[in-house]
Amino acid sequence: QLQLVESGGGLVQPGGSLKLSCTVSPSLFETDTIAWFRRAPGKERESVACADGAWGSINYANAVKGRFTFSRDSANNKAYLQMNGLKPEDTAIYYCAVGSKSSSYCRGEIAIGIKDWGKGILVTVSS
Repeated sequence: QLQLVESGGGLVQPGGSLKLSCTVSPSLFETDTIAWFRRAPGKERESVACADGAWGSINYANAVKGRFTFSRDSANNKAYLQMNGLKPEDTAIYYCAVGSKSSSYCRGEIAIGIKDWGKGILVTVSS
């Protein structure tokens, strides 16, 4: 079982930027599926982005497309979510999640078969 730890969250003004990191232990493979989710106050969890390592594709939810960018550094067991142009409606707890190539994949921005999750980190966008 993997352990995932998110970092980089906090308070930012509307229009600002944050870069979330997800550190995976013991290791992150280039072929792993990595996903970012979020849960806003009073709302259900939603998918933000899904990166399919096997196919090399990255998909974003419409709400964040053009503002958020996923990247990974498998050599250092990290994944990132660069968030620009933040809006108050982006306020949420953000989670990263990982699945192996053999058991998971992306269906658009939705990750299927993800088994390992981080505990989440709070992002607050407010003036």
